[in-house]
Amino acid sequence: MTAATPPSPFPNVPESPDAVLEGLDPEQREVATALHGPVCVLAGAGTGKTRAITHRIAYGVRAGILPPASVLAVTFTNRAAGEMRGRLRQLGAGGVQARTFHSAALRQLQYFWPKAVGGELPRLLERKVQLVAEAAARCRIRLDRNELRDVTGEIEWAKVTQTVPEDYPAVVAKSSREAPRDPAEISRIYGLYEQLKRERSTIDFEDVLLLTVGILQERPDVADTVRRQYQHFVVDEYQDVSPLQQRLLELWLGDRDSICVVGDASQTIYSFTGATPDHLLNFRLRHPDATVVKLVRDYRSTPQVVHLANGLLAQAKGRTAEHRLELVSQRDPGPEPVYTEYADEPAEAEGVARRIRELLDAGVSASEIAVLYRVNAQSEVYEQALADAGVPYQLRGAERFFERPEVREAGLALRGAARAGGNDTLLADAVDLPSQVRAVLGGTGWTPQPPAGSGAVRDRWESLAALVRLAEDFGRARPRAELADFVAELDERANAQHAPTVEGVTLASLHAAKGLEWDAVFLVGLADGTLPITYARTDEQIEEERRLLYVGVTRARRHLSLSWALSRSPGGRGGRRPSRFLAGLRPGSSTERERAGGAGGVERGTGRSRRRRGPVRCRVCGRTLTDAGEIKLMRCEGCPSDLDEQLYERLREWRSVQARRLGQPAYCVFTDKTLMAIAEALPGDEAELSRIPGVGRRKLDRFGADVLALCAGEEIGEEVGEGSDEGNAGGSGADTDGAPGRVGNSAGGSAPE
Repeated sequence: MTAATPPSPFPNVPESPDAVLEGLDPEQREVATALHGPVCVLAGAGTGKTRAITHRIAYGVRAGILPPASVLAVTFTNRAAGEMRGRLRQLGAGGVQARTFHSAALRQLQYFWPKAVGGELPRLLERKVQLVAEAAARCRIRLDRNELRDVTGEIEWAKVTQTVPEDYPAVVAKSSREAPRDPAEISRIYGLYEQLKRERSTIDFEDVLLLTVGILQERPDVADTVRRQYQHFVVDEYQDVSPLQQRLLELWLGDRDSICVVGDASQTIYSFTGATPDHLLNFRLRHPDATVVKLVRDYRSTPQVVHLANGLLAQAKGRTAEHRLELVSQRDPGPEPVYTEYADEPAEAEGVARRIRELLDAGVSASEIAVLYRVNAQSEVYEQALADAGVPYQLRGAERFFERPEVREAGLALRGAARAGGNDTLLADAVDLPSQVRAVLGGTGWTPQPPAGSGAVRDRWESLAALVRLAEDFGRARPRAELADFVAELDERANAQHAPTVEGVTLASLHAAKGLEWDAVFLVGLADGTLPITYARTDEQIEEERRLLYVGVTRARRHLSLSWALSRSPGGRGGRRPSRFLAGLRPGSSTERERAGGAGGVERGTGRSRRRRGPVRCRVCGRTLTDAGEIKLMRCEGCPSDLDEQLYERLREWRSVQARRLGQPAYCVFTDKTLMAIAEALPGDEAELSRIPGVGRRKLDRFGADVLALCAGEEIGEEVGEGSDEGNAGGSGADTDGAPGRVGNSAGGSAPE
């Protein structure tokens, strides 16, 4: 067995072409040495596909077979392209172009537009949603925020499948696609959106591909120029190629066959964007003489995790399932996956937070733990549970690392120190690169020890600490490196959005987790109706939901926890069932038992929600509440409010004082909804205050006296508030009910609710 050990972030460049091949397993080596003709690599999760294809390119370049400028490697995200460029640079093949489809096409479009069309390239829309909203308004069609997002996504799907507005209704009907609105309405919005773009001389990201395809089709001279430049192609994640991207690839390739594609049909989870595994599955039909290599040695996950992943796919149906890969773990055995059933979603979140705290106490790094869910709306309850447990976290897809103010400030400071060199007094006592970086960042707020508590101050420190750890890794790998070399490395990483590791549990949707991995993964909300999601009705849609769970399972290296809740809210009816995909896989379960409603073979969550036990009812009309915001207010959003506005403003002012003193965002003291609920309920004692959602035991002990005094009409000065928690000025992540543990969230005001 081979343990999965994380590679050094800065390995030494191999000395020779043969050295590039060292450390590859037989199948990976076969990929790396297959440099001629069409090559198809079927690579399962965790089998080292990126390693195989980057070593293939590097070996070809170092052996003199592939001129670096003639190679174009394409993938789907800036992060993946940046990672590929970084690996190629470390292997001595830095001249190779590794880009996303859109980036490569945009580069060509910008270069050839003046010659092929004339004039300047139209301005690129960063976000199309505002123009879609205007098109809908002109069509007299009202869209709420969610509908606007869905219609925008539908327009994107139509464009990547090369469907024009007038054909959209017929194509939707033929494909059995469930449109978010009447297809005729979407067709009208889509048509007017295209008209508005033309009137304003703008293009969107899909137009970049469409226009590049159009120029290459209509201008043979341009196509010939591109083909002379790029003669060898590598396509990563080939199962995610859309019809439009496939057409562009064919035009790049021409009548040549020097192409290597890599993919796994079992990880096709983006069909809503137009992705289809058909191009991967039909590759051998288009190229009968292709070299086909299967990578099934899983270096990521333990045999227990791999066994569950294989079991999930064994129950799959359809053409994709016929081409599934049976993974073989190369790691030592680990713990069995844990299955847990909870009474309600808050109890599930608290149980997950408690287990995460146990892992942290056992020595697992917070950055090596993830909580994955089906839809982003599920994150809120986990943000609060982790905050209550004092666990820092980061939301996947939130603010980019290199765009954070403290990181930009640190970059400027490091760049200035590198220019000053020996003239910078900060560096007088620094003996090596890491100590130089620590000295410079010390002037921007970094300290050897983290600040107490969580919130904006801790978030800032975590960002700077990530840069310090990166400098330490860089210094170990490049003992002679200078500060200017480290600044250049940061610039490379910023361009590739290749952020260093920030300490914090990752919260992410299953879609956003693709391509990532952690030591411990918690798959939550695994109930029918959530996974598979309610609107997945056709066999194809259900199977894609199964593949989404498969992707989630295969993100885990060692610890894997799967859980579900029987109801949404405390005291709910409890009519949910565990996901059908778990039938026959978790201990004691079987397909037949599931149909009978048996739960067998699962732990019962011991953690009950510490909130209200029974159903939460509106105190105005008596309706049972399910929305988190309404539960906090204890009334329907539309019911009359008896808010004491003066008290509410006094509570907000008091909260600002507390937040400044603790060095935390205001919502870490109490959220706006909690303050509103207090100003409506006017609690007279601790018992009444404790019944308000968002006021837990710790907050009651910490802030209760002040809040009750304000409710009683007493004046509390800043000095009184500061004296109410003597010796605790640092704060604690366990004393919050908002989202204080979010690494990288440096916003100072109250959280939007």
